[in-house]
Amino acid sequence: MKNKSGYYLQALLYIGIIFMVNVIANFFHFSMDLTGDKRYTLSNSTKKIISQPDDNIFIKVYLDGEFPSGFKRLRSSTLEFLENIRDVNDNIVYEFEDPTGGSEQQLKKRKEEFEADKISPILLNFYDGSQMVQKPIFPFAVIYYKNKKFVVNLLEEQLAGDNEEVVLNRSVELLEYKFASAFQRITAQRPKRVLFTTGNAELERNQLIRLESEIRKNHLVGWVHLDSIMKIDTTIDLMVVAGPRNAISLKNLFKIDQYIMVGGKVIWLLDKMEASLDSINVYGMYIPPDINTGTDEILFKYGVRIMPDLIMDLECSSIPQVVGMQGGKPQTQLFPWYYHLSIAPLSTHPIVKNIDRVNMFFPSSIDTLKTDDPVKKTILLQSSEYSRTQLSPARLSFEILKTAPDPKKFNDGKKNVAVLLEGGFSSAFENRLTPELEILLQSIGIKFIPKGDPKAKQMVVSDADFAKNLVNTTSGETEQIGYNKWERAYYKGNKDFISNAIEYMLDGDNIIESRSKEVKLRLLDPVRIKEDKTKWQMINVVLPVVILGLFGGLYSFWRRRKYTGTDTP
Repeated sequence: MKNKSGYYLQALLYIGIIFMVNVIANFFHFSMDLTGDKRYTLSNSTKKIISQPDDNIFIKVYLDGEFPSGFKRLRSSTLEFLENIRDVNDNIVYEFEDPTGGSEQQLKKRKEEFEADKISPILLNFYDGSQMVQKPIFPFAVIYYKNKKFVVNLLEEQLAGDNEEVVLNRSVELLEYKFASAFQRITAQRPKRVLFTTGNAELERNQLIRLESEIRKNHLVGWVHLDSIMKIDTTIDLMVVAGPRNAISLKNLFKIDQYIMVGGKVIWLLDKMEASLDSINVYGMYIPPDINTGTDEILFKYGVRIMPDLIMDLECSSIPQVVGMQGGKPQTQLFPWYYHLSIAPLSTHPIVKNIDRVNMFFPSSIDTLKTDDPVKKTILLQSSEYSRTQLSPARLSFEILKTAPDPKKFNDGKKNVAVLLEGGFSSAFENRLTPELEILLQSIGIKFIPKGDPKAKQMVVSDADFAKNLVNTTSGETEQIGYNKWERAYYKGNKDFISNAIEYMLDGDNIIESRSKEVKLRLLDPVRIKEDKTKWQMINVVLPVVILGLFGGLYSFWRRRKYTGTDTP
């Protein structure tokens, strides 16, 4: 009897311990990331951003309800991420909600909120048991902080050739970046300021209206004629020089140079030649003149040189050509145009990682030069290995389309078209200050800065047209960045590339590094899943019960032998 009482007491003690462990686990979230790709480990920059808010943050995630396993994985990954950031900042509160559930009044109110926040569902078709079901899915989260609200799209767009698993995996990879970026914007003390230069025949404002609109979602945008200011203020977070056709004056280049010296950020979008299809159409054979932007010397000093050439690449987009007449109307056909590159980003840098192809128009090659400055150079975009260059003066004609290209002639290898420079630059005006520049410095009461702040960044791209939007000259309507009017196709990579570059330049906390996080996709064999479904169900459901029963039987047998003395001779 005494032994039986001790047994019950011991069992109650074990149950009590298990109960207490569960109670404690409900109050304290603890996890250890044992994955090889560290998918559950937050970057230091993300932790820094998440820990800053000192007031309540409420996050509502519209990923609840019934949906396929892929979206369940997105939901569980989002939940795990939110649990991780709540460990960093206990001001964070979150909840998951089924946007298709609730009363009629609740559904109506939610619909109005979604319309105001520009939240649109995706219609998903999937098998629910034995029948096909169509259901709207809202893969969004809304962050509320003080009197601000920010919408996070959790699902990435499907690129050409992607299946659902790849899209969902990419969405999981970018969860940390999206939430960290949202926290950064919603808690910012002031919006960032982006300045476009004018006065040197840059791209027209209506050609950059889509890019401006994209930037204005989170930042302030301005336009300035550099002749109208004495210096570029340090409150400007980024300057964009977009496609000047005229030379920038020495005085204005000096203003940009000294802005870079104090840690300024500049994006240079520079065409080397005045090449266009319209000119070839008019003249038949056309030699595009060189464009003198006046930037060659200062870029050389910073460590890059845009070569006087045009890149030709077998990986390119197409243009239409008349191939005959039918019924008095010209018949056209698309032909590959080797000067319009279709670039597949291969770098793992966060600016270009996971973006689609970028369509560029008559780009030139960029050489990187060795300098004594501690400047890091990163190649962001390159032509394919099936490339060649055509030096200026280059003869352009549609005659090359009449014969198939010889791959043996496209063997110059990859050519750089976009380069990122980061670090402390030496001034391009060191030991060459003119009296005019000295007078300028005296008039504004500042000293010349020969060596730059290491926080400075520059990006040089040898094509400006990739970032512009097409404009209908009759109606004034504009197309999205990356729309190719000849192929009637949309190169999403164009907008993503310039948008990511701008965000990288403005990212003082370096959260964009989390875009490089990679979660390896380990796909299951769908055929084997179907064939072995019953077997694995039996293993997972029946086998644990059998093992438990076997263990219980052995334990009972052992106790009988021990306490009844059956093992005594």
